Amino acid sequence: MTDHLPHTLRSDALDNRERILDAARALFATEGLNVPMREIARKARVGPATLYRRFPTKQMLVTEAFTDQMRACHSIVDEGLADPDPWRGFCRVIERTCELHAHNLGFTEAFMAAFPDAMDFAADRAYALNSIAKLAHRAKGTGHLRPDFVLDDLIIMIMANRGIQATSTATRVAAFQRFAALVIQAFQTSPTHSPLPPVARLGVGSEGGNG
Repeated sequence: MTDHLPHTLRSDALDNRERILDAARALFATEGLNVPMREIARKARVGPATLYRRFPTKQMLVTEAFTDQMRACHSIVDEGLADPDPWRGFCRVIERTCELHAHNLGFTEAFMAAFPDAMDFAADRAYALNSIAKLAHRAKGTGHLRPDFVLDDLIIMIMANRGIQATSTATRVAAFQRFAALVIQAFQTSPTHSPLPPVARLGVGSEGGNG
């Protein structure tokens, strides 16, 4: 029994950490960085003492939440590069980036504004763009990615993607999924016009389609 105790404690500690970070990211995205630590602890279903033991200050918690998000971004790009089918990898980068933003909302911008010296944002941006440029070059070689695609097109997509507003997480995710599908068809040399994901009702009227 005692032989398994240290491992169990480590597992519990890891679970607490993940729940705290998940709760923090969700609250930072919807309520801003000024959300009280006690509210984060309550959403994560841990006691305040557990929260402060893991993250003694708000800045430490915010920075760790953002660092995890940067790791997720790098993982998305790295997995796209590792795909033996460059076009499929390129499409997955778009889909997963849109999905990440659906849960992120304005967290990235808020963090960069609040803690401009906390991390080397330029290095992260350069890594992502250089990696995507390599992937795009390979995807063009397959004949699927339109030859006039440039990285600025992807940046425009990301900026537009961040502008999506919705009243619920489910609607927001649905909107991001449909947007990603539309973008992929726009980037494709010969669009296949595969069925799009369901329409997301964003409360802006129903003109232009019957969904």
